[in-house]
Amino acid sequence: MDFGRDEHWFILEGSASIRLDEKRVNVVSGQCVDIKKGELLRIEITGQEELSFIEIQTGDYSGEDDIERLEDDFGRT
Repeated sequence: MDFGRDEHWFILEGSASIRLDEKRVNVVSGQCVDIKKGELLRIEITGQEELSFIEIQTGDYSGEDDIERLEDDFGRT
C-alpha cells in the first residue's frame, strides 16, 4: 500500500491477477490497471510467461519508505 502516490501499470507481457482492496482484476499484455494511493495491492502471475509492466507513479512522494507491506513472501521490510 502506498500513501503518497497513485500508480498506473501498463502490462507489456504475461498475465496476472491483481487484488485491489476487495476486488480482483485480471490483466494480460496490452491492458492497464490504475492503483489509487491507500489501496491494498497484491499481484499474482497467472500464466507461464514472465510478467513485465511499466509503472508510472504520480503523487506527492515516491520514496520506498512510503510503502506499507502487509504481507511479503520475499522477506522485504
